[in-house]
Amino acid sequence: MKPSNDHRELLLAGSGGQGLILAAVLLAEAAILEDKRVVQTQSYGIATRGGLSTAELIIDSREILFQQIECPDVVLALTDEALKRYEIWAKRGVPIYYDTTLTELRPDPPCFGYPFTKVAGELGNERSVNLLAIGLLAARTGVVHIESLKAAIRNRWGKRSAANERMVEAGADLAPDPPMDITPCSSNF
Repeated sequence: MKPSNDHRELLLAGSGGQGLILAAVLLAEAAILEDKRVVQTQSYGIATRGGLSTAELIIDSREILFQQIECPDVVLALTDEALKRYEIWAKRGVPIYYDTTLTELRPDPPCFGYPFTKVAGELGNERSVNLLAIGLLAARTGVVHIESLKAAIRNRWGKRSAANERMVEAGADLAPDPPMDITPCSSNF
């Protein structure tokens, strides 16, 4: 993240039941712990489980005046349907992180594939794919600190948070590179 412009817009998309709304709420709570301002919204199809589910998040150190995403700085897509729907942003230079377990490979940057569902299953809880994915997202983009994300998890689950914190750490471990510099998107195309 560039210190001169810390306004970030994130789009999380996948299937209802994957926990993307919870993931966005946790990212929002982590940002609040870092004294940032946050707007978080969500939508999901008629069929809650299995239908397209999206969560949007705006994070800024200053007041957020317009509360809808105009142009995401990063997209997380956990299903092939979500990836196909939002891959237009990749053509505009927006990094897209996607689950290679459930989607076709996209070899060209700025699409970055990780086997989120497979790894979550190997770690013992495939249903925690959302935590694994936001761990990677936080590590790769620096939108929130991993420690803030883990604190948000502790605030939500208390003594039962250890497994969820480990899943976030495992996601961060999938991203050994330092955070990438996200260039704010211009909505004027």
